[in-house]
Formats: sequence, C-alpha cells, structure tokens
Amino acid sequence: MSKKDNGASLILSYLNEKNRPYSAQDVFCNLQKQHGLGKTAVVKAMELLALEGKIKEKTYGKQKIYFADQSQFKDVNDADLKAMDAEISARGAEVQSLTQSCRELDAELKELNSSLTTEEMVAEIQQLKAECSGYRERLEKIKSATNHVTPEEKEKVYKERDVYVKEWRKRKRLASDMMDAILEGYPKSKKEFLDEVGVETDEDCKVVFPSS
Repeated sequence: MSKKDNGASLILSYLNEKNRPYSAQDVFCNLQKQHGLGKTAVVKAMELLALEGKIKEKTYGKQKIYFADQSQFKDVNDADLKAMDAEISARGAEVQSLTQSCRELDAELKELNSSLTTEEMVAEIQQLKAECSGYRERLEKIKSATNHVTPEEKEKVYKERDVYVKEWRKRKRLASDMMDAILEGYPKSKKEFLDEVGVETDEDCKVVFPSS
C-alpha cells in the first residue's frame, strides 16, 4: 500500500467484500488494528472513493454511511436468494452443533484435568494396598489373641462397676452431709476445714463418676 494510496484500495476491497453499510468510524475500528490506518486517513480515503464514484455515500443527519457500488454486482433472482437463505440456515445449524460439541468437549477436558493421572492412580493404589495389608495383620493379631473377654465376663464387670459407683455416690453424699453439719459451727471456710483435717475431694483429684 503506497503512501499516495493512503489506504483507499484496502478500504475499497473491504467494502466490496463485506457489501454492507459502514460509517468511517466503523471502517477505522475494523481495519486499524490489523493495518494501522489512522482515522483521518480513513475519512479522507472514503470521501475520495465516494467522490470518484467507486463507493456510494448516504447522509443520515450528521452521520455519513458508505457502502459498495451495487451496480458492480450481478442481479440475484428469488431462487438464488432462497438458496442462499437455505445455506445460511444450514450453516447456522452447523455452527450451533459445533458450538455444542465444543462445550461438551470442554466439559470433558475439565473433568479429565481434575482426575488423577495414571502415575497418581498407581501410587494411590499402592498406598491403599499397603494400608489394607496393615489392617489384615492387625485383624489376624486380634483373632489369634487368647485374652478375649466373653460377653458374660463383660456383663459381670459392668454390673460390678454399677454396684461400686452406686456405693461411691452414697458415701460421697453421706460425707457431704457430715461436712455441711460440721461447717455450720465451724468458724472458718470449707476449704480451710478440708485442709485442716487432710481430706481430698474428688474435685481435688479430678475424678468424676463414670458415665452409664
């Protein structure tokens, strides 16, 4: 593209190829990034092309619209238009189908990227096998042990515990009642009394009644 041409041939080819109306701003925005045309150069080139009759110009209010000279294109009959419409419809359906396929492939790709690789899966399987082996060894040790407690022995131990806990509660209540009676005439605090007689409470030893 020569300096003298100032982008006119490029703009003319663009308008003929697209064959739709554009403002100078539209052409500038569409061609500037790829071809580096300045806005002033685009405006001057389009005005010159219109003046030479190579493109057509229409004014709507303060805005000028430019489009290709339609006389250079052959007439299209109704049959051709219908054929074009059918092709456009078919292309549109194809685009929709391809777009849907792209979405599905993208979703599949994301799922694959979030899955374990073959190496990671092999490593995890080996780890799980090692854990299973450890559990089997532990289970065999439990099964081979000779000190199992029978259900009868377990029941007996729990019953004995209930008896002892019941007696514990009873004696603690009696001791508490006795101390309360003594403290009614004792001039000092309960803590001082316990220290003086050398009594340690369950709370001092941090022991509590076992849950049932």
